[in-house]
Amino acid sequence: MAPLEIRHRSIRSISAKHAQASRFLQQSQMSIRGFDNTRISQTFDGLPLNDTGGYALYSNQQIDPELIDQVNVNLGTTDVDSPTAAASGSTVNLRSRNPSQDFGVKVVSSVGEYDFFRVFGLVDTGEFTSFGTRAWFSASSATNNAIYGGYGKIDKQQYNFKIYQPVGDNGDFVSLAGHWNQNRNNFFGSVPLRTDVAGGRVVGSASSNRFPITKDERFYEVARCTVTPATPGVKDTANSCGSLYEYRFNPSDTGNIRLSSRFTLSDGLVLTVDPSYQYTKANGGGTVEAIESAFKIGDQFFPGYFGGKPYVGADLNGDGDTLDTVRMLAPSQTKTDRLGLIASLRYDIDDHNTVRLAYSYDRGRHRQTGEVGFLDAYGNAIDVFPVDNPVLGSDGNRLQKRDRLSYAILHQVSGEYRGEFFDERLTVNAGLRAPFFKRNLNQYCFTSSNSGFVDCMRGNDAAEDAYAAANPNFARPQKRVFNYDKLLPTAGVVFNVMPKFSVFGNYSKGVQVPGTDNLYQSFWYAPGTDAADPSPETTDNFDLGVRYTSGKIQAQLSGWYTNYKNRLASSYDFEQNVTIYRNLGKVEKYGVDGSISYQPIPEASFYVFGSYLKSKIKDDVVIGRNGAGDPIYGQTAGKRESGAPTFTFGGRAQGTLGPVQLGVQAKRTGPRYVNDQNLPVFQSGVQVYGAKAPAYTLVDLDARLSLEWAGLNDKTYFQLNVTNLFDKLYVGGFDGTTSNTTVTTAQIGAPRTVIGSIIIGF
Repeated sequence: MAPLEIRHRSIRSISAKHAQASRFLQQSQMSIRGFDNTRISQTFDGLPLNDTGGYALYSNQQIDPELIDQVNVNLGTTDVDSPTAAASGSTVNLRSRNPSQDFGVKVVSSVGEYDFFRVFGLVDTGEFTSFGTRAWFSASSATNNAIYGGYGKIDKQQYNFKIYQPVGDNGDFVSLAGHWNQNRNNFFGSVPLRTDVAGGRVVGSASSNRFPITKDERFYEVARCTVTPATPGVKDTANSCGSLYEYRFNPSDTGNIRLSSRFTLSDGLVLTVDPSYQYTKANGGGTVEAIESAFKIGDQFFPGYFGGKPYVGADLNGDGDTLDTVRMLAPSQTKTDRLGLIASLRYDIDDHNTVRLAYSYDRGRHRQTGEVGFLDAYGNAIDVFPVDNPVLGSDGNRLQKRDRLSYAILHQVSGEYRGEFFDERLTVNAGLRAPFFKRNLNQYCFTSSNSGFVDCMRGNDAAEDAYAAANPNFARPQKRVFNYDKLLPTAGVVFNVMPKFSVFGNYSKGVQVPGTDNLYQSFWYAPGTDAADPSPETTDNFDLGVRYTSGKIQAQLSGWYTNYKNRLASSYDFEQNVTIYRNLGKVEKYGVDGSISYQPIPEASFYVFGSYLKSKIKDDVVIGRNGAGDPIYGQTAGKRESGAPTFTFGGRAQGTLGPVQLGVQAKRTGPRYVNDQNLPVFQSGVQVYGAKAPAYTLVDLDARLSLEWAGLNDKTYFQLNVTNLFDKLYVGGFDGTTSNTTVTTAQIGAPRTVIGSIIIGF
């Protein structure tokens, strides 16, 4: 329950002794200095966790917080050896706890509002061989319901282990760790940002124009429904049962194996080798109206996925005819197999000079499909993974809305020097990394627009030939390879001006390679023109600041500046289940942040922080084209980027009195523009939302009661957590857009929640 302790060095270390440091990672979106999670490189025991295709982070797959030993935050750019294609905004490194040398058991049981129940168990084996081998094994299960009536349920289970073998007595070791996480949950909380449209109340699950305006409206009931029965010989039309957003399922299975090792080859020469494997199976999306008849191409009929709908050529609802339209499950499926390696050789030239060479390898194989599946009589998925039992067309081929195979490959070499001068008053870091990115993309469908929409009939050569003849302007199935490489220098200095007081400065150059979804959208091109070749985003990042450190006070104030070229941005359209990409061109981003922690006595501590953020888009950017094909420009020049708060500030106070620990923390988040033009949102001439999501303040309370007074040991205690104490209704995370006629989709902020936990250890 200790507060996040920030030790003011060039890398900030955040203590997770009591397993609360992972809280900030478990929000719907993570943001550092206004950078979203696609620009924050997150690693776990050196394993990169960002998706290799789109660089996103998935918070529901984070490791159980009881297993985290430390979190390091490196502001400004990635570590010099980090295998990432997108880290212009900082690095978050999590490190798991090592097994204890003694046998031990820890059990956590938690209950709370919204039917929350969680149980966690950990067993430390202690040393069980004559070589000092030790291990731990853990398992957890958690369930809860979202704030909707019966929907939004989350069922999560997770299993972890770590085997640790020390080698000698100088810190060398070999460690093998594994992780498996299974989630079964609906989408929930994501709604369009709309206010009271034209004086009418439009909230509730029956309307796409919904957003809660009062606290009570967060708890709306989801309408129950039944599928319309089929009638033989009649052209039945699918009803809407199962189409509501809250019905959408978002299952995932993720796992990894991590091998870590450290070997001292000679005096001052240390080798580390960390290979890994990751697996992901996940999908998400809504439903589709499937057509039982085949699709007409010229004078022939073929099954396939055309115009966003599957044409089956077979009876789907069992009424004996092929006249009907039937609603079916239609998620976007992704399976990823990922191999990684980070190898580093460090040499201590002397006590004040160190050099390090590293090689990083990352290879992600992405199989992205879109098979359809059946719904039951109440609009629920019969099998949440239709990829395992797909519906076939009359030609025996899979019906799918996308069909592609991608390889995201990285080879990277890097070097780093660290030196201390002037009696250790001056510390200098200098590094250089050279990443070589390769994107090997295979599109098995026809690309029908510059937004990446496709028509799929793979496996039926006759259908593909007929379709190509009828649609000569559409891009045929194809393979494309993109290569990106760039030299990225880093440099940093820390100078101790006097005891307890130092100044520091850092520079780094970063790159963000276009994600695979973005690159697939470039496959369409007009006849007679070259295919689009999206440019990578590059950044120049600067930090300058001062620190003060004493026995009771730690303080820091810093200013930072990031200059973008080809600023890539994206937003998710939940209605179409697609991600829309945009290039904001040249963007400047800068700000100041500071923090002070004060511990006057061991039993009391105080921490305050604050930041101000400014961004400026340099030019007007294209937001569409008119009927003649001429570009339409948005009013973005001089405006702020959407989605990032203008300021944040807050603090925490914690105290201990006998067996009781009490803590309170608060954070104020400033307003955020909902589009890059900083304009109110209009649809059909009616304003449906303002230019900004309003500022909000959240207050949390926590308390811990040691049960030693009851004769139990010091590892047993009761803990109470209250989040959003004053039950504030607020807009959570959102992506933002460029157009002010496109409604932004946002997360509803979580209501006040009370959770009690009993922790037993021995």
